[in-house]
Amino acid sequence: MYDIWNIINSFILLPTPKMMIIEKLRKYDVILGSQSPRRKELLKDMGLNFKIKICDEKESYPEDLKAEDIAKFIAKQKADFLLKELSGNYLLITVDTIVLKNNKLLNKPKNKHDAIRIIKDLSGIAHNVISGVCIKSIKKEVIFSCITKVQFNNLSESEINYYINKYKPYDKSGSYGIQEWIGTIGVKQIHGSFNNVVGLPTAELYQKLKLFI
Repeated sequence: MYDIWNIINSFILLPTPKMMIIEKLRKYDVILGSQSPRRKELLKDMGLNFKIKICDEKESYPEDLKAEDIAKFIAKQKADFLLKELSGNYLLITVDTIVLKNNKLLNKPKNKHDAIRIIKDLSGIAHNVISGVCIKSIKKEVIFSCITKVQFNNLSESEINYYINKYKPYDKSGSYGIQEWIGTIGVKQIHGSFNNVVGLPTAELYQKLKLFI
């Protein structure tokens, strides 16, 4: 009988690492400092309960800042902007995602013609997508970045026009969303985190949260 109960007890659900982290995070007022629906969904998929705070301040960065450091700089800047609105035992997460081609920053398109130009520029070549993330509480701050290399197939003019006309990716750096049609038919290779390209490096964020709390 003793051996049977030992076996039964071994199958009793014990807190897994993920469950433990989610439980620990409940003591914080978790806040996502972003209005991106994609980041909201990804954070929700991680199992976190959180609120949204939107930063209306204009983002900027020093002209001499290395391109690969821009996302981290802006993520911290967003956190600093939101601090004046926070109190209590908060845990703030802010994110910025940029697209670099040959170490040159590709911003969000200004209009349809600019969006078409950017996609044509990315067709058939590789580029880097970098997300900078800032995790901040009253006592602690952690900033990190995640890099994913993405390569497109050669895209025809009709494919590019179809995507831009249908999806209107004017709110996206690099003028595309990898989770959309163009990612399904156009991405030849990806090295690194897929979710990072969507807008939030969830696996990396989860590991940082484990250390943070």
